Amino acid sequence: MSVLLFSPNANSFFLINPPSKVSFLSISTFNSFNNNLCKPPHFIPPFHHHHHHLLYSPYRNRSCNRASSVVRFSSLTDMDAPAVQSLYPLHRTKIIHLVRHAQGIHNVEGEKDHSAYLSESLFDAHLTPLGWQQVENLRKHVRASGLNKRIELVITSPLLRTMQTAVGVFGGEGYTDGVEAPPLMVENAGKSNHPAISSLNCPPFAASELCREHLGVHPCDRRRSISEYKPLFPAIDFSLIESDADTLWTANVREANEHVAARGQKFLNWLWTRKEKEIAVVSHSGFLYHTLRVFGNDCHPSVTSEICTHFANCELRSMVIVDKGMMGSDPATTNYPGKIPSGRDLPSDIA
Repeated sequence: MSVLLFSPNANSFFLINPPSKVSFLSISTFNSFNNNLCKPPHFIPPFHHHHHHLLYSPYRNRSCNRASSVVRFSSLTDMDAPAVQSLYPLHRTKIIHLVRHAQGIHNVEGEKDHSAYLSESLFDAHLTPLGWQQVENLRKHVRASGLNKRIELVITSPLLRTMQTAVGVFGGEGYTDGVEAPPLMVENAGKSNHPAISSLNCPPFAASELCREHLGVHPCDRRRSISEYKPLFPAIDFSLIESDADTLWTANVREANEHVAARGQKFLNWLWTRKEKEIAVVSHSGFLYHTLRVFGNDCHPSVTSEICTHFANCELRSMVIVDKGMMGSDPATTNYPGKIPSGRDLPSDIA
């Protein structure tokens, strides 16, 4: 069985496969990613019973199969300290790639004057021309890294800026009229001045209210009706959203940070109900920040500090979620029971 050793301080992976052979895999070349994270959802401190760990892992080593396990060390010097090690069967994990939307018009105006976030003119803010450049650059990175071939599902917040970012980064090439498959985005959707985007040769897309930005007060965080979005993004699945109108946003009350964090944990738990093993999520600064702040309390301080930083526009971070409580893990597809045909196999240390 392959074993993957991860050292946050060394910024490195060690692959043991078999245990007598050790390969050193540096991850410093993956410029977009750093090391992070571990702690379960549900707001349970790490020293209490918990179900999940969240490991910040920029890349899965391609020579390490799904039967492998992950071991985390908080530092190189901790390798001999069993208390800081964790070993998980790899089939009890999911990989999620978290993305904050590209620059929106509200980001520009809000940086000039924070009170601009209260302006109705920023309702359901769309991407700026600079934002679309950021989308194109991330798209190039995703393709150069091969990530686009591994992602099985894209989940997006149902606001213009996140859906524009999601389809721009993870969608197919330019859409051609006459093709039977509907486009992910029609031409000039949401004042984008952008050509249509194809839904061919890319993963399926679905919108979820759970990964929206802080709800309330700021018009830029209020969504349009789903019936308005469907003609603009024909190939996005909106069936997870119960209400056509935005019934979650209120004009006078801004959602508390604690509630955003709780919603984030609910979202991560929901991801466990999905069959897909590698999922991209396109969301917002506040949602990602308050969701990830719950994790990392049992990690090295430098790792924790990386978890608790805000995302830049169009930043991507890759995470590994570990199921420790049998909440939704699929059976192993690569494990092999052995002893076929059956024979005597008493271990020598027992004999």
